[in-house]
Amino acid sequence: MSKTTSRNPMDILDRYLQAVGFWLPKAQQQDIVAELSEDLHSQIEEKETELGRSLNETEMDAILKRRGRPLLVANRYLPQQSLIGPVLFPIYWFVLKIVALFYLGPWVLVWIGMMSFSSSYRAAHTSAGWLGAIVSAWSAWWFTALVTLSTVTIVFAVLEQVQSRSRFLENWNPRKLPPARNPNQIPRSGSLIEVVANLMFGIWWIDIMSTRVLLDRPEVRVVLSPVWRYFFWGFLLLALINTVLAAVNLARPYWTVLRASFRLATDCVGAGLFCWMLKASLLAEITGAGIPAARALEITNAINLGMAKVFPVVLAAGAVIALVDARRIYRVNKTVLAPLKREVSAALV
Repeated sequence: MSKTTSRNPMDILDRYLQAVGFWLPKAQQQDIVAELSEDLHSQIEEKETELGRSLNETEMDAILKRRGRPLLVANRYLPQQSLIGPVLFPIYWFVLKIVALFYLGPWVLVWIGMMSFSSSYRAAHTSAGWLGAIVSAWSAWWFTALVTLSTVTIVFAVLEQVQSRSRFLENWNPRKLPPARNPNQIPRSGSLIEVVANLMFGIWWIDIMSTRVLLDRPEVRVVLSPVWRYFFWGFLLLALINTVLAAVNLARPYWTVLRASFRLATDCVGAGLFCWMLKASLLAEITGAGIPAARALEITNAINLGMAKVFPVVLAAGAVIALVDARRIYRVNKTVLAPLKREVSAALV
């Protein structure tokens, strides 16, 4: 027959404090264990006063279980360690969203554009079939995302270490904060500059670019292809619309859903025209005294090819601009609907 030996409840407390101390750094171990011991002894005394007797093992177990496992209790006394702390984390998260919006997102759009509009790029990347091209692009995107996000994380981890030592972010003056602004308000100075710039562009465009002969000198003559007339009238019409829109913004300096939508439409049409122009082999011929016909054709093809190679950059820039315009529409729409939602909610209560 086995016999159970009764243990002193205070022995259980000593063992608990020892287990907590094991996980603590040596420098603070003694002070923290003394503080914890004093707190637990206070709880034990209150319980013994309430019961009118000393605690037994079961009652001591209950007090220590409420306090928690020794490892978790020790962790509460330790300084919180994190790769990026709460001070820098909002900035870190904001930068990650910017990277995703202006780099990783356009990367996908550029790939789609290249596969759609560049026959040479499509032929080079679909030799193993469309499935292979998609898998290859997906792998490349993930590798790019991993490298980019890892770089941002490492930079912020270093900043976290610097900040934790110097506390440079805690030294600030409330009086130096930027003034509060309405995100839907349009600076009149910007609208005025836009009106003047579009008018000057329109005058220059009509005066210089209304003909297919871009340069006509005895030594050299540059002629654009017949398709140029579409670009001439297209960009001229966009300049006119943007001038009117800027004038309205000058008179009423705040965004509305309608005007923000017009801006998105004109920016998308402008980006589309520019991308088409780069791929349209716009330069028809270059002739001049002393330029052999073969050399002139070689220069013409080289310029057209160089313009086509800029296409991905312009496509990415257009995608970013469109995203910014779409976000503006969302913000304006949200601002307009917010008071209406509050009124409906109040009416339903």
